Amino acid sequence: MIVKRNANKLSRLNRLLLWINYIFIISLLFSVASKYISPDSFWILAFFGLAFPIFLLVNVGFIIYWFSQFRVHGLFSMIAILISAKTCLGFIQIDFSNKNISNKDIKVMSYNSMLFDLYNWSKNSQSRNLILTSLAEENPDILCLQEFYTSEQKGDFNNIDTVTNLLTAKNNHIEYTTTLRNEDHWGIATFTKYPIFKKGKIEFNTRSNNICIYTDVIIKKDTVRIYNMHLQSISFSKADYKFIAQVKDDSTDTKDEVEKSKSILRRLKRAFVKRGKQADVINVHIANCRYKIILCGDFNDTPASYVYHTIRGNLKDAFIESGSGFEQTYAGKFPRFRIDYILHSKDFKSKKYHHLTETLTDHYPIITYLE
Repeated sequence: MIVKRNANKLSRLNRLLLWINYIFIISLLFSVASKYISPDSFWILAFFGLAFPIFLLVNVGFIIYWFSQFRVHGLFSMIAILISAKTCLGFIQIDFSNKNISNKDIKVMSYNSMLFDLYNWSKNSQSRNLILTSLAEENPDILCLQEFYTSEQKGDFNNIDTVTNLLTAKNNHIEYTTTLRNEDHWGIATFTKYPIFKKGKIEFNTRSNNICIYTDVIIKKDTVRIYNMHLQSISFSKADYKFIAQVKDDSTDTKDEVEKSKSILRRLKRAFVKRGKQADVINVHIANCRYKIILCGDFNDTPASYVYHTIRGNLKDAFIESGSGFEQTYAGKFPRFRIDYILHSKDFKSKKYHHLTETLTDHYPIITYLE
């Protein structure tokens, strides 16, 4: 008697892979859900949001694997990806439009200048001059700088005067989070060629150097509010970065792995919670704004995060409107995702969003043109 083999029956390996597939499907859905739940309420979901691109790519791999065997199991991952499609758009775009730039458009640039390499992290003695040269070459109408530093006594680092002299954007709004000896200042800065008639700031009541400022300007008889913000960073220590590098090189000491991993997770959790609270405060402020908005900033969080979803609200994302490719704005070791943004009211239309390919800080400058 001949027993016919059931072609639909999964092998032991495929059964194992299917269960792993289910885990990554659930993880992808959790990462999408993380946008809607504050880390202050349930911080574990924020870790799923951070890993969204990984979960997405693994599910794409499972679709290819199952369909290559003509099995329907790939549909499970496909449905999960369709559910997460809106979140995917925050990471990757394909722009087929050919939008011509007009001299009437507003050129907006946002950049975490990392104190103009004050402490020579780049190991390049010319780094400050090169950063300033880049700003002068781009010469934006609105320039938002995070991690801004200036000194009233050190002539070479009087960055207010230097930047003002280099740009046509002569008007500025600068707020400091730290001042030493009444001469060295750390903070955030907005430069614009448009007349400023009001300045304000949003403080987060924390000991960190994070802040959000808003600058009301007149553009063609319209009032526009420019938000510039730098939200809570992860603040990895040198030991943390060294451990991450060792993990990549597979040269870690097993004895220390658990403790060092706990340190990184604690820092991530603390940053998630603080950023969530900061995003809530900014969201309320934006909701009460009656003007058109241009918003720039280093969110220190990805498009799959509660922070991005909360701050963006009804605003448009310049990258989603006119960017292309898989966007990365962080140039450091971790995480190499998009954490810098230019958002705007629906009254504006974004053209030719891009980031500069060279940087001497741990962020790439991002640029868009607003019509």
